[in-house]
Amino acid sequence: MAGPILEIDDLEVTYAGGITGVAGLGLIVPEGGVVALLGSNGAGKSTTLKTISGLLPFEGGRVTRGSIRFRGASILGLAAHDLARMGIVHVREGRRIFASLTIQENLVAATYSLDGRAERRLQERSDEVFAMFPKLEARRHIAAGFLSGGEQQMLAIGRALVAQPELMLIDEASLGLAPVLAEEIFDKISSINSEFGISVLLVEQNATLGLRHAAYGYVLENGRSVIEGTAAELQESEMVIERYLGGADSGAGVEASGA
Repeated sequence: MAGPILEIDDLEVTYAGGITGVAGLGLIVPEGGVVALLGSNGAGKSTTLKTISGLLPFEGGRVTRGSIRFRGASILGLAAHDLARMGIVHVREGRRIFASLTIQENLVAATYSLDGRAERRLQERSDEVFAMFPKLEARRHIAAGFLSGGEQQMLAIGRALVAQPELMLIDEASLGLAPVLAEEIFDKISSINSEFGISVLLVEQNATLGLRHAAYGYVLENGRSVIEGTAAELQESEMVIERYLGGADSGAGVEASGA
């Protein structure tokens, strides 16, 4: 089994006023693996991603205990832009594309993290993005604000790919999308993982969808991991079935909003 690209141990995160976002969390993302974080609204999933990517201080949060290691080295306290240059790229909930810029300009903006490699890598990475998302290539000179929700999510993921990630953090990729579009987006995430060897840590509101595309998962409640296991094990867990997969008799996944 591949070694870990990301290790979190006994992580505690608090916000102003003493609100606890994460409490004693531990998780591992193996090199080249796809790991899902599941849980109800307020469980601490998005807080975990923001802590890893260095965005937590911008929302009044701070780490009060624990460690985060990327390829064996501590990354706590590093600035978000430095973490991006190290290869940790965050696709945030809500897409966060530059609406007034064209698709092509959004991809150019992602090269900020590449320093001197930007020019020689932009064309190659843009070609990869357009090969993966042909809908974007056909509209590459259209302002991103005019794209559909699914196309904007494709652009957000494509922009992250241009930044040459080694670890991609993806928050609520299916949010607001029709089921067929959500399936398409997750098929592309799986392709990114398999074709480029990029490790993925994803937060997903649709537990059924997330577990179908992940190899391993963690279920968070009140900032703590209450159960973990392979995707197959979690799909068979009575607790997971009852709370996140729609109940033992339904056979259908239920959306659990991300925190």
